[in-house]
Amino acid sequence: MKSTVALFLVGFFLCFGVWTNVRAQESSPAPTASAPAPSIAPGTDPATATRAWLDTVPADKRAKSDAYFEGGYWLILWNFLLNAAIAIFLLGSGISARLRDRVERLTRFKAMQVALYTIAFILLNAVLSFPLSVYEGFYREHQYGLATQTFGGWFGDQIKVLIFALIGVPVLLIVLYAIFRKAPRSWWIWAAAVMTVFNLLISFIFPVFIAPAFNKYTPLEDPAIREPILALARANQIPVDKVFVVDASRQSTRVSANVAGFLGTTRIALNDNLLKQCTLPEIRQVMGHEMGHYVLNHGAKLATYGAIFFLVGFGLISFGFDALVRKRGAAWGVRGIGDPAGLPIVALIFATYSFLATPISNTFGRVTEAEADIFGLNTSREPDGMAKVALKLGTYRKLDPTPMEEFIFFDHPSGRARIRMAMDWKAAHLPCGSTE
Repeated sequence: MKSTVALFLVGFFLCFGVWTNVRAQESSPAPTASAPAPSIAPGTDPATATRAWLDTVPADKRAKSDAYFEGGYWLILWNFLLNAAIAIFLLGSGISARLRDRVERLTRFKAMQVALYTIAFILLNAVLSFPLSVYEGFYREHQYGLATQTFGGWFGDQIKVLIFALIGVPVLLIVLYAIFRKAPRSWWIWAAAVMTVFNLLISFIFPVFIAPAFNKYTPLEDPAIREPILALARANQIPVDKVFVVDASRQSTRVSANVAGFLGTTRIALNDNLLKQCTLPEIRQVMGHEMGHYVLNHGAKLATYGAIFFLVGFGLISFGFDALVRKRGAAWGVRGIGDPAGLPIVALIFATYSFLATPISNTFGRVTEAEADIFGLNTSREPDGMAKVALKLGTYRKLDPTPMEEFIFFDHPSGRARIRMAMDWKAAHLPCGSTE
């Protein structure tokens, strides 16, 4: 499911090392042709059928997938530690306070002070975190065969994200810091509300104004693919009459799709890798899943989860910020919550909170993805298609994790869980109602 959170917020939280309710699209480096289904006798119980599907994956490919996904466990830790270190460095070195003093000399307008400080802060974070970004986003993706971009193309996309952040994050923080100054006791409640509104705003503008900055969207012309997708949309009252293709192959080998937007901006899109690498039954299942997110109002549900997440997070900041300022404020040159020089403290506390809350935030995503899975099954009626897609996604996501791994690290159901769902559905083979 494509994120409905602002690229503004994405930039903000990437710079601060903070988790938000961003949900990545389903993706995997799928093979060019679908492997045949395993030989499963009629009446086989779902657990045995699930194991038969999993056993079709060669050991070397399973090992590579596990290595990639398990490496991500460490990257969660390294990203947190790096961003925490950057925040502490900016505070302890006095850079944050000096930066605040400089912008105060440049202008007396509080909003402009916040904007200028934020721009400098984002740039500093981008530079200091760049080596890890290169490893994680470029080198490692190429190492595992998940990326197709040259370094120049990848770097160009990072510049675009940075530009969006430099435009949107200062606007966001101008509003937040106005709240910090106007409501010194209850600011954390109002700040959570502002973050939720921004979330909803970008779910409106993302598909039309932001996503096209990174990829080209063109109408899908092949009626053999387009019409079955539109038929699913009509059956579920999704107000679209076109299907768009995204040129994602210029960036990666991953397959993805999404149904995003509302109030006239709703758009169905699938990337060109999905068209090249999946059969029609698999495409129908993927699109049924994505339509499930839309029909089941998962955007609103995740926005609600995000509102709770932000409310708790800002509540912790309210408590932790005051405690840290009392103890270290003089040494760091931070005056209070309304002082932009305290922004690294906000980032540090929120990053710590989001890091520790990883299992909870992932569970939010996993639940909504499972709901979309069953919706997709009931809509497309393609259980084998779902099993094949789950195996393809398993080329970069561990297929058969332990229950604890899945709880902590998976923001989508594991391949095993998805195949089992498909086999349970297939075993039930519910007939249609009587026509009499």
